[in-house]
Amino acid sequence: MNTLLVYPKYPNTFWSFKYSLEQFTSEKASFPPLGLMTVGAMLPKDWNLKLVDMNVGELTDTHVEWADLVFVSAMLAQAQSAQDVIRRCKKAGKRIVVGGPAFTACHEKFSGFDHVVSGEAEDILPLFLGDLEKGSAKKIYASSGKPSLAGTPVPLWPLINFADYSTMPLQFSRGCPFNCEFCDIIVMYGRRQRAKTPGQMIREFQSLYEAGWKGSVFVVDDNLIGNIKKVKEMLRWLIAWQKRHNYPFKLITEASVNLADDEELLKLMAEANFHEVFVGIETVSEGSLEECGKSQNLKRNLVEAVRTIHRHGLQVMGGFILGFDSDDPERIFDDLIDFIQETGVVIAMVGILNALPETRLWHRLKKEGRVIEGISRGENTDGDTNILPLMGKEKLIRGYKKVITAIYSPRMYYARIDAMLKYLRPVSHGRISIRELKILLKSLWKIGILAKNRRFLFWKLFGKTLLLSKSRFPAAIKLAVFGEHLQQFAKRFE
Repeated sequence: MNTLLVYPKYPNTFWSFKYSLEQFTSEKASFPPLGLMTVGAMLPKDWNLKLVDMNVGELTDTHVEWADLVFVSAMLAQAQSAQDVIRRCKKAGKRIVVGGPAFTACHEKFSGFDHVVSGEAEDILPLFLGDLEKGSAKKIYASSGKPSLAGTPVPLWPLINFADYSTMPLQFSRGCPFNCEFCDIIVMYGRRQRAKTPGQMIREFQSLYEAGWKGSVFVVDDNLIGNIKKVKEMLRWLIAWQKRHNYPFKLITEASVNLADDEELLKLMAEANFHEVFVGIETVSEGSLEECGKSQNLKRNLVEAVRTIHRHGLQVMGGFILGFDSDDPERIFDDLIDFIQETGVVIAMVGILNALPETRLWHRLKKEGRVIEGISRGENTDGDTNILPLMGKEKLIRGYKKVITAIYSPRMYYARIDAMLKYLRPVSHGRISIRELKILLKSLWKIGILAKNRRFLFWKLFGKTLLLSKSRFPAAIKLAVFGEHLQQFAKRFE
């Protein structure tokens, strides 16, 4: 069977880094679709597969005509593009199977598909394939449990072109032990973390290495440290593998802020060559943390937690949310700006609170009549919200724009780089790649010469870091390059 795997187009978001990719590299997107590459490995071996990632290339009529079966996987932010793909393939008379977070959350909001695989594929995709072979496939296949990851296959790397992407994704675990009111991860994956074995994980790293990749790898777990005992065991295996292969991968992941409490875990992550970690800090308001159930962030010095992580060589990328009921509308915006600047969280993703389907927040606000009907966008950095905030929607959006334009002004952005570098003790494993050298040379011209309102700040950072702290120099240049996208992103809110 000719099977087309389609990943719909993302809007240009905070995380796309589209402008930086266009200006400084030849890559077209940050990450390939790990879910579709993993699903592809679960399909019958005698099927013919093609993957079209619409973020790096066009879905052509030739692709659609070739297919007997079309799989579409999407997140909520891709909903409009996903519906367009379904409509186009349906018009061509194709059988369409949909899955992934958007369809798991609210498949009833979409039309035109033939089958939906709702939930995790490991335990329900085989049922669909069996029924399809018998000619009795149903419309809806919904997972009733949380499957073990022991049988999850290695992603099919040959489905993509490495040259199109800046970073490769792998997954160690699913689920998170915490119970944040706004979070849909625990809705989809549960609060008991399920993990692959260390041997499984090493096979995936080895497969990626043998396929020819060297560079950045994003371990995409929503909370890598949800089970600290298991992750420490995996990290010890990974450290040994990285040493044997001369550290081919620089790693990124996501973790809860209690990472700062575990010295051994921080050291293991640094030794495994983790360079960056996304941490959900969310808010500087104690009342808002209590409101949303962010217990792991309460009763701690968040500034010191960030600095502790920086001291161990991991750059903190922070997630922040505005619009909680407990936010003080007269203080929250300035307080958040001050916190971000003080901690040196250079990559600060500030979003507006949205109610994602089936979360505790969604259920609470539905009862209060405060959810604006319509499909959730799954993108909280676009300056809008699907809830009615207590402070008033206009005031919230106005304050959000104030925060974004402030923290991504060149002066404040470069000040945060200085603040972070003051504490960062960089991980020193691996060598500077040819790709990184090319980016450095382009930055000298595109920022150091052409960027009139940033070039002085760039050269000041360049000279100071190179003279006083050469080990921090690669991080400084990378953040300057990221800033080019983030400052473009912020312009839409001016």
